[in-house]
Amino acid sequence: MPETAPWQALEMQGLVSILLLSHRRAFDCPLLASDRPGTSRRLTAQELFNSSMAVLAHNNAGDPALTYANATALRLWKRPWNEMVGMPSRLTAAQSERKERAASLRQALARDAINTYSGIRVDRCGRQFMIRNARIWTLWDEEGRRCGQAAAFSSWWWL
Repeated sequence: MPETAPWQALEMQGLVSILLLSHRRAFDCPLLASDRPGTSRRLTAQELFNSSMAVLAHNNAGDPALTYANATALRLWKRPWNEMVGMPSRLTAAQSERKERAASLRQALARDAINTYSGIRVDRCGRQFMIRNARIWTLWDEEGRRCGQAAAFSSWWWL
């Protein structure tokens, strides 16, 4: 039997459900066109992973670690899944950009969501890129507790 891709694992399917439900709660619109009742969690997880927009999530630890990165995000940051997921999310930005990034994440947390975030990020090799009009939203678990944050964006360019 073939090994299950990490983004298809049951816990990731659950996280994808949280991502989608929390996005709908924050922005009153679906993140994916296929986000509708009755769609298989496995199919939805695969669609989010293959989306052309970059999607990432981190937990709400003191030093948040990435819990999800789709294929577009993995390509942008030039990292494989097993290196990206689990990495401190602050490392997605250059040292000089981390203070501004942290302030924006705090603002998004206070409002539960923002949809016009722009900032500079850095890939594994040190190359910087600008993201524009990113949506950042709070993730809520099934018990209504905050369990992290997610971001999605479709606009970026290399610096």
